[in-house]
Amino acid sequence: MAKRKVKVVVISDVHLGTYGCHAQELNQYLKSLDVELLIINGDFIDIWQLSKSYFPPAHTKVLQRVMKMLSNGTKVVYLTGNHDEMLRKYSGMQLGNLSIEDKLLIDIDGKKHWFFHGDVFDVSMQHSKWLAKLGGQGYDLLILINRGINHLLHSMGRERISLSKKVKDSVKGAVKFISNFEQTAAAIAIDNGYDYVICGHIHEPVMKEINSPKGTVTYLNSGDWIENLTSLEYNDGKWSLVQYDTELNNNQDEDLQDQNPSMIQLQEQINKHLITKVA
Repeated sequence: MAKRKVKVVVISDVHLGTYGCHAQELNQYLKSLDVELLIINGDFIDIWQLSKSYFPPAHTKVLQRVMKMLSNGTKVVYLTGNHDEMLRKYSGMQLGNLSIEDKLLIDIDGKKHWFFHGDVFDVSMQHSKWLAKLGGQGYDLLILINRGINHLLHSMGRERISLSKKVKDSVKGAVKFISNFEQTAAAIAIDNGYDYVICGHIHEPVMKEINSPKGTVTYLNSGDWIENLTSLEYNDGKWSLVQYDTELNNNQDEDLQDQNPSMIQLQEQINKHLITKVA
């Protein structure tokens, strides 16, 4: 099956190592692409909740997939987030086609793009990190319950629901936080003369123009691979928000079985290093 060529792909908030992560779907999505530049915009590996007891083969395959992309010539920029903030001490490191940064400023077809995760705007991260971590565990439990309900609804031929979205939409504070987040990112981008600002963090996939008295900027958020299963793709001079279709993508990943031993060993070393850090 021919791969679809894409100039730039942005994913964020994968949260490998948590029960809510749709690793199998992400693996299939990445497998279908031939990408020039892959930007992982934070919270790829959930180091906050990483444990020795839960890192299933499907999650390992996502790591292997990214390594395979690297070996095939894809440039990968890993931007750190709050759930993988431990990697921030490696910011600026480059190893072959892989680089680790906290933010990325690049020109794409003459337009200035600013990529960063977005947790810098989250007050709970700055003053009550313990509360944010507790909330993350509660969110993970909610997603597990939601999966069980959706499995039952799907078997009955009914439409799936998102419990967390219903909670967010019903709580004025959550709606206000999302709005403030977007406006703050846009205001800073406009002040700096950027054409696009691209974030993750809030699990709200969107593309929209934001106006202020000082100017206009296009705000994009790549969403997540917990509920929305979304990414951003750039091709032919424009951005697109893409949602993975679970009904149309059921291919197997036999090609990962043929990885060379050095890649598998590297992946095992990364796993060992991360688990050691949280042990």
